[in-house]
Amino acid sequence: MELGLYTFADVDPNAANKGAEAHRRLKDLLEEIELADQVGLDVFGLGEHHRVDYAASSPSTVLAAAAVRTKNIRLTSAVSVLSSDEPVRVFQQFSTVDLLSDGRAEIMAGRGSFIESFPLFGYDLGDYDQLFSEKLDLLLAIRDQEVLSWNEGKLRSPINARGVYPRPLQDRLPIWIAVGGTPESVARAGAMGLPLAIAIIGGEYRRFAPMFDLYREAARRAGQDPSTLKTSINVHGFIADTTEAAADQFYGPQAEAMNRIGRERGWGPTNRAHFDAARGPQGNLFLGDPEVVAEKIVAAHRLFKNDRFLLQMAIGLMPHAQIMRGIELYGTKVAPLVRKELTGSSDGAKPAA
Repeated sequence: MELGLYTFADVDPNAANKGAEAHRRLKDLLEEIELADQVGLDVFGLGEHHRVDYAASSPSTVLAAAAVRTKNIRLTSAVSVLSSDEPVRVFQQFSTVDLLSDGRAEIMAGRGSFIESFPLFGYDLGDYDQLFSEKLDLLLAIRDQEVLSWNEGKLRSPINARGVYPRPLQDRLPIWIAVGGTPESVARAGAMGLPLAIAIIGGEYRRFAPMFDLYREAARRAGQDPSTLKTSINVHGFIADTTEAAADQFYGPQAEAMNRIGRERGWGPTNRAHFDAARGPQGNLFLGDPEVVAEKIVAAHRLFKNDRFLLQMAIGLMPHAQIMRGIELYGTKVAPLVRKELTGSSDGAKPAA
């Protein structure tokens, strides 16, 4: 199983100098990606947002910078908001990241958890579902055809025998579908034979097991081979030297960020009691010392049979030094424990590619 991280590059929405704040966060972010690579993690994902509280409106740009500063780690969006973007440009950008990284780029496409990009780029929210469906079909066609003719959409003009360049180094640029647990989206990914990432950010993680069953059954019914399809769970959590330190360090920034979003969406406020319940054995937060987190990752893997596990540690205004220590522990302590348990390797070393 691949182990990795993802982030949205949170910044202080109240910063007086927003350019300086974004500069600070992106500089720190590149150090975090470099460290993740150095300690042997497998994947780093960066999510696209167009809000005052996040700096990563252009994941491919940041990942291109990371590509030339890393050696082994795979670099993916998490997610690309495909509905409000142009599939030709998305493919070109990530193909460029692939070339710069010697073949380590991926796209994780989704509808996005926020809607700010739709009016920003001139799209009608009434076309929300159709935009994603058409643009996903076009993105897959671009990946599979160097010279493309495509006239299957109603919301975009046709493409007539046009080449899309540059082509990636990988034979087929990996394209994942990321969902928040909507059954229709899960089944669609399975039927299309695309790898699936499910975000688990609330409740008991076990409640998502039927989604993976639905995905594999939809794939089987559509003539896909479920055994060839990759799955991921993307979760919140944090790692520190002790479980108490992990909880104390993570609670404040995470609660502030979730409550800010909750006020926009009408959620009730969170509190420490909710947080402590969520970091329990069955909760959605993967948080604690290395042994606690490794044990929970293994337990989730036994339930989901997932091929990838991505952890979002940098939520809210987490201090950079704490994030760096968490990444170090993830790579040097958690990953070997998980790999040893899942592979039977006596030393817990990263399996050969």
